[in-house]
Amino acid sequence: MRKFVFFGGKGGVGKTTVSSAYAYKCANAGLRTLVVSTDPAHSTSDVFDQQFDDTPKPVDGVSGLDAMELDPEEEVSRHLQGIKRSLSTQVSPAMVNEIDRQVEMAHQTPGAYEAALFDRFVDVMRESDEYDRVVFDTSPTGGTLRLLSLPEFLEGWAERLLAKRKQSVRLFERAAIGGREPRRMREGDPVIAQLEERRDRFALAGELLREEAAFFLVVNPDELSIRETKRAIGSLDDATLDVRGLVVNKLTPEPDDDENGRGARFLRDRVRTERERLQTLREEFDKPVVAEIVTRVAEVKGDLLAEVAAEIDVEVHREPVK
Repeated sequence: MRKFVFFGGKGGVGKTTVSSAYAYKCANAGLRTLVVSTDPAHSTSDVFDQQFDDTPKPVDGVSGLDAMELDPEEEVSRHLQGIKRSLSTQVSPAMVNEIDRQVEMAHQTPGAYEAALFDRFVDVMRESDEYDRVVFDTSPTGGTLRLLSLPEFLEGWAERLLAKRKQSVRLFERAAIGGREPRRMREGDPVIAQLEERRDRFALAGELLREEAAFFLVVNPDELSIRETKRAIGSLDDATLDVRGLVVNKLTPEPDDDENGRGARFLRDRVRTERERLQTLREEFDKPVVAEIVTRVAEVKGDLLAEVAAEIDVEVHREPVK
């Protein structure tokens, strides 16, 4: 298994439970593990009965396991404030108010959460030297998975902006005649420096995601979840990211043979339908089913978390980086 493991899928399929259980499994195997949640409902805190924030904190009672929760709203605000500060130092005072207005508008634009979380993911990966395994519980939006598949595109986008800026600076320097205009050397241009930093950041993200990350998709045995999972696999495959398998969650438990009441008949019909969908996942998807997790009556935490961890047939020991 690779160092960075992502569990994705549509909202409500049980990503937090699965990622927490896998992180628990890794820690019990002796790996120094960090689980990172982007769920605004703070479900990781519920799983471990402990409050977490955006700084890694040891999980009580589980040696070698740390957890942190990223609040998407706070990440967007922090991300945009950083952009505002950076731009404000590079433009005339007359433009500062316009920058403020544009940044506030950007807060509500589609993709703002995903862009901010992408930057935070990269920060966590870059600062993870003390951990053997980092497990990401990604947000329920499909945009997060799509964004993770785009570093190559984003790197190219930054390169094009960088080329435009360098051309602009060259033209400005040529127009600076007779010393009446201040010359702006490319080496000292703050916009070029910022674009180069973004380009290098996207390049690093692409390298880490392609070479050191594995992706698993959590799916429920219903048609909507299966269709969305197929789209997500296609997106990740197109980006040459390593999709290792499917975790089928929330399967219905089968009643005992001697139970014949109305509830038992309902459960048998449901189990029959789910088995057909499991067969579809095995036959029509080229990714293996690595776990079949039955729905529990109580919330998955404590001893139940250990049970679920045992049902996840995903390797924990790290493979060497090529």
